[in-house]
Amino acid sequence: MVEEVKNELKNYHLTKDDVLIVGVSGGPDSMALLSVLLEYQKEIPYTLVCAHVNHNVRKESESEAEFVRSYCMDHGVVFELLSIDHWENTNFHEQAHYKRYEFFEFLLKKYHASYLFTAHHGDDLIETILMHIVRGSTLKGYRGLRKQEYRKQYQLLRPFLDYTKEEILEFVKEHHIPYVVDASNEKDKYTRNRYRKYIIPLLKKEEPHLVKKFRDFSDMLVLYENEVEADVNEIKKEVIEQQTLDLSHWSTYTPLIQQQLIYEVLAQVYQKNLSQVHKRHVEQIMKLIHSSKANAYIELPQSIIAVKKYHKLSFEHKNITSNDYHILLDGDQKLENGKQLLFLQQPEDFSNFSCCLNSEELTLPLHVRSRQNGDVIEVKGLHGHKKVKDIFIDEKIDLEKRQEWPIVTDSQGRIVWIPGLKKSKFCKTKEEKYDIILKYH
Repeated sequence: MVEEVKNELKNYHLTKDDVLIVGVSGGPDSMALLSVLLEYQKEIPYTLVCAHVNHNVRKESESEAEFVRSYCMDHGVVFELLSIDHWENTNFHEQAHYKRYEFFEFLLKKYHASYLFTAHHGDDLIETILMHIVRGSTLKGYRGLRKQEYRKQYQLLRPFLDYTKEEILEFVKEHHIPYVVDASNEKDKYTRNRYRKYIIPLLKKEEPHLVKKFRDFSDMLVLYENEVEADVNEIKKEVIEQQTLDLSHWSTYTPLIQQQLIYEVLAQVYQKNLSQVHKRHVEQIMKLIHSSKANAYIELPQSIIAVKKYHKLSFEHKNITSNDYHILLDGDQKLENGKQLLFLQQPEDFSNFSCCLNSEELTLPLHVRSRQNGDVIEVKGLHGHKKVKDIFIDEKIDLEKRQEWPIVTDSQGRIVWIPGLKKSKFCKTKEEKYDIILKYH
């Protein structure tokens, strides 16, 4: 196994000036990787930096950190430690992953390194692919881990990806490599552990070469992913801007390209929390986009709202329904949208921005409020009622503006005016009788 991995390392053209950052937990996988890199260091005298993370969630964490530190001192490896003292009340594994890679990238910059090595093996690949298939994911998620990934400033390398967990355990036993055991890896409360303990052993009984089969599956998806990614990278320059999708030419793209564009913008919105978004959320966004409604929204994880506004789809952190208000209109009033309702002595015009009323036909005082579900108005000059919602749609009012838009009613709740948009049957013309004059300014 050492020689096979060393031969693969030769493909990376490492030099004596290179610094290799290695993620080492102290378990058998990472200790095996560190051992192999130490062996290859005899041929290429690069610098090895061990990156160890103490998650501080188990009583053994301190002793494990000391074990790795001691091993590194004995073998001339630079030791770097991250000790995490605070955890947010969210998904632990997701947080841990983010904090680890944030630490790794800090070290890459500190040491001006271009290579990050991790000890992920073939069983990890199988677990990842199966979990993503069950949960729903993207092409990138379904293909799982890659042996070599090019990131912005470095290469992420996983030289053990062709080996099984059993092969690694045999290797550390044969070469007397010390390691520690994380008891939490046996706890059934973690999804990945259940796949590792119960599902993968059954699959291996059916197919002894399971790792190779999953590697072939992953490699095939990588080919598809590369093709789609090339197309998406060209299209997204025209479609995605500041976490917003331009839907003007949406129907000209294939469903696959559409989905990938959605994932691209979601990656911008969620960043480290992208795993919170599942395939069903993408399907909901697709339905929203293809909906006949010009203005609509759906709720996504972590208080994110996807808002469709005609030919735009944006992602916002605010609550659309948070601007409810109801105000007694007994004098000039400044409104939630920054405008004003003014009482005048004489009308300035008879446009939709003015309303003249006859107090004898109304139950005073007047009120101004935000819209409510089911609102209807008897539009002047029309027979019957019209939904306020439909008026907003007809007038192309953006969704977030609708909740702030003023609705003027009398004390019976009858809508007498939608300032700037529509007058009711109660609004008077120049020739009719009126004694209340309102101006929307």
